[in-house]
Amino acid sequence: MPIPLTDPSLIDRFAAITGAQNALTSPSDIAPHLIELRGLYQGESPLVLRPVDTAEVAAILRLAHDSNTAVVPQGGNTGLVGGQSPRSGKGEIVLSLARMNSIRSLDPVGQTMVAEAGVVLQQAQQAASEAGLLFPLSLGSEGSCQIGGNLSSNAGGTAVLAYGNMRQLCLGIEAVLPDGEIWHGLRALKKDNTGYDLRDLFIGAEGTLGVITAAVLKLFPAPRGHETIYAGIDDPDTALKLFRLAQDYCGPSLTGFELMPRIGIEFTTRHVEGVRDPLTEPHPWYVLIDISSGQSQEAARAMLEGLFVAADEQGLIRDAVAAETEAQRQAFWKLRESMSWAQKPEGASIKHDVSVPVARVPEFLARADQAVLKAIPDARIVGFGHMGDGNIHYNISQAPGADSQAFLARWKEMNEIVHAIVLKLNGSISAEHGIGQLKRDELASIRSPVEMAMMHRIKQAFDPKGIMNPGKVLAFR
Repeated sequence: MPIPLTDPSLIDRFAAITGAQNALTSPSDIAPHLIELRGLYQGESPLVLRPVDTAEVAAILRLAHDSNTAVVPQGGNTGLVGGQSPRSGKGEIVLSLARMNSIRSLDPVGQTMVAEAGVVLQQAQQAASEAGLLFPLSLGSEGSCQIGGNLSSNAGGTAVLAYGNMRQLCLGIEAVLPDGEIWHGLRALKKDNTGYDLRDLFIGAEGTLGVITAAVLKLFPAPRGHETIYAGIDDPDTALKLFRLAQDYCGPSLTGFELMPRIGIEFTTRHVEGVRDPLTEPHPWYVLIDISSGQSQEAARAMLEGLFVAADEQGLIRDAVAAETEAQRQAFWKLRESMSWAQKPEGASIKHDVSVPVARVPEFLARADQAVLKAIPDARIVGFGHMGDGNIHYNISQAPGADSQAFLARWKEMNEIVHAIVLKLNGSISAEHGIGQLKRDELASIRSPVEMAMMHRIKQAFDPKGIMNPGKVLAFR
């Protein structure tokens, strides 16, 4: 088991690896690394190390392995399940990858990019764009989240429908193992059947098997035509019919399909500066549809017009507006991407990141709403998200003026209600945010003994001393 880091001489040995200027020990310097965005986890650490390259990461992990010191890898600190947060009273080192922020290479012919773990997602997007290509991962936190964290949590975002999540967007990785050994796996091959796929063990492992230091990212041709539509509709059943219609008309050019309730629009326009409802009249539900054409803007517009005509004939859309400029398109997406944060000014919120089969999204929303409102009749439910891939952020806000602490005390109860419905529909309790500390114990309760045993065997094989991000994903045994 890991030993809390308290020995000043050992702290000095760790600090010597990165240099004193990149070994944070003062409480004020360490503080930003100790709390996650929602404030659910407030940890402690005697030391934050900021290595500049893979060799320094390897040296840190060798010393950590030899001294039985726990290490918590951290990227942009934007995670929502406490996976990047050190625990209190455990003396764990925080390993910040922020200085490892170089794009090592970009191959426009092979359409790949080699990016270090500390590259901010927006930086990777921009580098691809400057080469006339597209890196399609898009998140609300893309201005601060980092590639290493995106990989460690197997991030999804708004474009999974067309491009897949981070696992599908990565061809190879470089990683440092818990004993400091470096795995050079930066292979840019789209076909490689040589043995076990070790890459996929690290992606989504939340830093519990080692530290990802760089990755080969898959790029795509930049769309030559783009259309984004914001439409008011009656209900999620209508959204599902519209989604099927959009698939028929757009095929692989359908790159986004988001579902939003009226209450979410009200929260966002009330609290997010510069955001407004593009439609003049309120509607019960809304969809945001993204169409990308590899041919031309005219082709994208033709798909949009065909979809509009067919949807109108079937009575699926109450009202709609298409973005006429890039600024308007970004404004539409800001309305959607700000929806989670707009709940904070409304008081306490109990959040769920779940997925169900796409065809069962309306059923999930109906059943969950009924069960939650039976338990808390004055709760305000904001269920929204990636309709196209079945990932719904099912958030429950307190009633205005209610006791926030009393409301949050029902978090476990609400989890049990919502997750029970998800599991009955063959869904997942963690669609894209990961397990971290928040869902660790629940994971153990819902997965079969065989699955949990396999996970523990993998952890034991990679990290027998249990020094890598302990207390996350799995309980060490």
